[in-house]
Amino acid sequence: MAMTIHVDIVSAEGAIHSGQATMVYASAEVGEVGIAPRHTAFISRLKPGDVRVENEQGEQEHFYVSGGMLEVQPNVVTVLADTAVRAANLDEAAAQEAKRRAEEALAGQQAGFEYAKAQAELAEAIAQLRAIEKLRKTKRG
Repeated sequence: MAMTIHVDIVSAEGAIHSGQATMVYASAEVGEVGIAPRHTAFISRLKPGDVRVENEQGEQEHFYVSGGMLEVQPNVVTVLADTAVRAANLDEAAAQEAKRRAEEALAGQQAGFEYAKAQAELAEAIAQLRAIEKLRKTKRG
């Protein structure tokens, strides 16, 4: 029996995942991190991107988070996300449309606040599309 770590993924809407894992991967502010059972404690901000939870059978469950905080304790990983969605539930067409709208807004060179908002929307849409692509690759492989 493999060692496991408890994982909770929670968003403003409520808990999206709670269970045991052998590894957790997340898009932290400093880059992608891999967390195994008995990992050293730390806290990090999360970038928009995917969180992967690997179970004892080696299967990975993918989640998309729009940002938030990652707390790691030796036996517990907690993801406090602004928004969290199972990657399989992401809408690729909506993400493509959001990306297109954000790119148009950026091309229009709008005022400071609008420009920053468009940049954030573009980053989130791209992160969603990357999460969808990663999910596709794992399904093929």
